Amino acid sequence: MIELVRVLKDEEQTLHNLMQFYIYEFAQYLPSITLEENGLYTPFDLTPYWSRPNLHPFFIKKENELIGFALVESATEAEPNTILEFFIIRKYNGKGFGKLAATKLFNMFSGKWHITQIEKNYPAQAFWRNIISTFTNGNYSERYDKKRRSIQEFEI
Repeated sequence: MIELVRVLKDEEQTLHNLMQFYIYEFAQYLPSITLEENGLYTPFDLTPYWSRPNLHPFFIKKENELIGFALVESATEAEPNTILEFFIIRKYNGKGFGKLAATKLFNMFSGKWHITQIEKNYPAQAFWRNIISTFTNGNYSERYDKKRRSIQEFEI
């Protein structure tokens, strides 16, 4: 069973720790991402996740084991829901846990969705196309922006 658990402010360091693996994986697509002098990647600024009501950090857990995270921005009057960052540790890749977590996120936030992947991250593009196509019964659109990012859009 997959569970989405909201990250509390006092769990921020745990989220930062998990994000190091995410950044490591992501660095293969963006050569500008490099390790700092201390051997870590520059951490994300997560401060807004505890001050802005439309930002939602979640741990993804499998039977109480931390296996990933999702950072979601819920819709406003001007902007759709979006998954800002999403990660499942390699040990659990391809086992359906990411699909279960993404489906739970879609069901948590109704309305329009907009999901983006960078140009060269073909595994992420395939992952999101598959999940969104299944979830919407193929009722979604896809486009590319000026940076050649793949963007899927749909509504729940």
